[in-house]
Amino acid sequence: MQDLLNSLPERESLEAALDLMRRSPYTDVEKKLSNLIDVVPELSSELLYNVDQPLKIAHDTKAKKDYLLCDYNRDGESYRSPWSNQYFPPLKDGVSPSKLLRQLEIDVNDAFDVYRELYYEGGVSSVYFWDLDEEPDFGACILLKKSQDQTKRGQPMKGCWDSTHVLEVIHNDNNTAQYQLTSTVMLTVETKDNETGTVSLAGTITRQEERKVEVYAPHDHLVNIGITIEDMEFRLRNVIENIYFCKTKDIVNELRTSEGAAELKQKKNLPGRGLKVQKE
Repeated sequence: MQDLLNSLPERESLEAALDLMRRSPYTDVEKKLSNLIDVVPELSSELLYNVDQPLKIAHDTKAKKDYLLCDYNRDGESYRSPWSNQYFPPLKDGVSPSKLLRQLEIDVNDAFDVYRELYYEGGVSSVYFWDLDEEPDFGACILLKKSQDQTKRGQPMKGCWDSTHVLEVIHNDNNTAQYQLTSTVMLTVETKDNETGTVSLAGTITRQEERKVEVYAPHDHLVNIGITIEDMEFRLRNVIENIYFCKTKDIVNELRTSEGAAELKQKKNLPGRGLKVQKE
């Protein structure tokens, strides 16, 4: 594989590597990505940017709160906390949002901290803002992570939900702004009991949306971002529940019925089965 990837032009080599990651099972994505980078180290930056990985948690020792790591709060080998606006490990002259945008970042973080508690009942959330070339345009990244080791009934279960929402906000001249949103959810579920053994499901889903919203003051973005992310997460959850899980159940039922041979035979021999309806 190494000779094949290295023989291709750089763009084709990147597309082949990304296609390989897309076709690989989602479990152990970090290990597989690391192995792929060892094969084509010259593509490491592009691969790290384009391949979705589970979110990692760090601790802000100043604010005494956890925060999530991603490319949008990284500068070199340090990561900026949204709670204290400091980099860990400490970094001089690290990139930070402008004063007005930083205040909006603080308020949106507080709002999504409440959102996380209401919808996830735990977990970690982080929101990062950055200035774009044209003021007052800006970019934002909203991250949510929830891990769980057992169900509410106390049954063994390993599960993790990672949401990454990247938003670009472009202001118009008529008190409106264009929101360009790309959302990705990564989900892993593993259950284990005596009846079914170990069952693992894992995958990722990405959706994009663009909408125009009214903006009369900077803090209007707080409401608009909250509504936009809430709507998207509802849709993504419904897609996962109604399509992926239900489709998996249908496939399993097609492969192997849950009813025993005796039950199927009994249904087949029910009185009246196969009788035609007589027309009067």
